[in-house]
Amino acid sequence: MDFDPVTLARMQFAFTVSFHVIFPAFTIGLSAFIATLELIWLKTGKDVFHRLARFWTKIFAVSFAMGVVSGIVLSYQFGTNWSRYAEFVGSVIAPLIGFEVLTAFFLEATFLGIMLFGWNRVPPWLHVLSCCVVAFGTFMSAFWILAANSWMQTPAGYEIRNGVGYPLDWLEIIFNPSFHWRLPHMLLAAYLTTSLVVLSVGARYLLAGKFKDESKVMMVMGIGMLAIVGPIQAFVGDSHGLNTAHYQPAKIAAVEAHWDSSKPAPLVLFAWPDEKAEKNLFEISIPHGASLMITHSLDGLFPGLKDFPPQDRPPVFGPFFGFRAMVGVGVIMILLGWIGAWLIFKGRETTTRWYLIVTSWAWPLGFIAILSGWIVTEQGRQPWVVEGLLRTEDAMSPLAGWTVGLSLTLFVIIYAVIFATGIHFMNRLIVRGPDQTLIQPPARELPTRPIAAAHGEGQMTPGT
Repeated sequence: MDFDPVTLARMQFAFTVSFHVIFPAFTIGLSAFIATLELIWLKTGKDVFHRLARFWTKIFAVSFAMGVVSGIVLSYQFGTNWSRYAEFVGSVIAPLIGFEVLTAFFLEATFLGIMLFGWNRVPPWLHVLSCCVVAFGTFMSAFWILAANSWMQTPAGYEIRNGVGYPLDWLEIIFNPSFHWRLPHMLLAAYLTTSLVVLSVGARYLLAGKFKDESKVMMVMGIGMLAIVGPIQAFVGDSHGLNTAHYQPAKIAAVEAHWDSSKPAPLVLFAWPDEKAEKNLFEISIPHGASLMITHSLDGLFPGLKDFPPQDRPPVFGPFFGFRAMVGVGVIMILLGWIGAWLIFKGRETTTRWYLIVTSWAWPLGFIAILSGWIVTEQGRQPWVVEGLLRTEDAMSPLAGWTVGLSLTLFVIIYAVIFATGIHFMNRLIVRGPDQTLIQPPARELPTRPIAAAHGEGQMTPGT
């Protein structure tokens, strides 16, 4: 059997990165949520926030561990399957990944131990600080990874010498033309995904009649994030799309399944793109809709797929359907947030059963949106691994197809076992719920005072 090594290597990287991206995205949002809970607890002294922080920290630990493990696998693939890519862009991408390790991973690793095991062992302010530092570390990790990936989408600040890319201006490399929209788009997606998970868990507890105080907090905080951040994400996503239309017109043409640039483009709600015939089948569309969105004019024109040679066109199926899945999930998130906000205003967010049922099953939506967005981003860049500079087929290591196929098979088997176990363990933690034991600050942090010393009863401190 003839195995195409390029196709198999792309499948392997797509499979491993799909597993990897959901865990960092979740930990980015979850670490910020935990830090917020800790800050509120430090300010108000209400134990419900502390119990929730400790509960979600256990889940964060499992997700963080699986994100680290799956990330290591991706790094190895640069050397095994994509060595020509590593040679071409190593002088640019490697330092960015190194900065991520130095400024993010080391920072997270330093304070993660205090965050996980410092309960009742360090002063409350130090534990809260550790949670905030870990949250900042996850942000910095996203910063550097998005800088590297954005440079591959819109390269800047480089020169090519002897077929190898070298950095000229690090500020231009980091803050390349698409970075300033792609970073907030990914961060907001992470926060929305976590908010939906938190909301879903709170709804499930309320349906089961458990942890009512904790559930109310989770419901209110989750709904608040969806209602406020959802519309902001819609604006950022639209701006990101306009940026992409300027710098990567072929990707937008694939996203919109737009073939003929001589006509105003309709907004295609549904179709089955036929790449061989260069047309859409079963199309349901709004006339002039895409032209209005992309050019802000009903009769505006933008490049279609026929404007690009067939060998330079991205695949249409993945970007087209991935974009619609991402947008559809975004609309559902906004609706859940706004409906929930109205229920909070009416004081019925914890008693409206149909809303609790819907939200209790809505937790996967954020992950679906993130994976759909990555499909749009990565498939829409094809056939380039670095836009306009390095084709995917030229970035491949000289490997036999069967070796890549064998490693892909092993990855599927190992990931199925390990990550299914991790998800099962997180689900068990959720089923168990927050620990109802009151967590007291260390005794040395509590003030001491003499009690009835005049009567010879000696010195007493609270808790003795």
